Amino acid sequence: MLHFAVQYTYVEDAAALDATRPAHRDYLRTLLDGPLLAAGPLVGSPLPGALLIFRAESADAVVTLLDQDPFWTERLIVERSVEQWNPVLGVFAA
Repeated sequence: MLHFAVQYTYVEDAAALDATRPAHRDYLRTLLDGPLLAAGPLVGSPLPGALLIFRAESADAVVTLLDQDPFWTERLIVERSVEQWNPVLGVFAA
């Protein structure tokens, strides 16, 4: 299995994000027993966003999961990057 770092940049619409956040977090919780290892908001970033860490067979597999995130389906993510990540130290290292 490979590791992937995902970065989200959200729209600057706090009300829309707040309204959809419960569904977004509920969806991510369904992934915690599988491919999602960690997720959380970026703090102090110029634009609102988040970092998510996945373990999956491929970037395409991660994108398939991300496409179902309510923040994505409601068009609250303006930019999304998926990069293969090689953790060499720490809790995610092999």
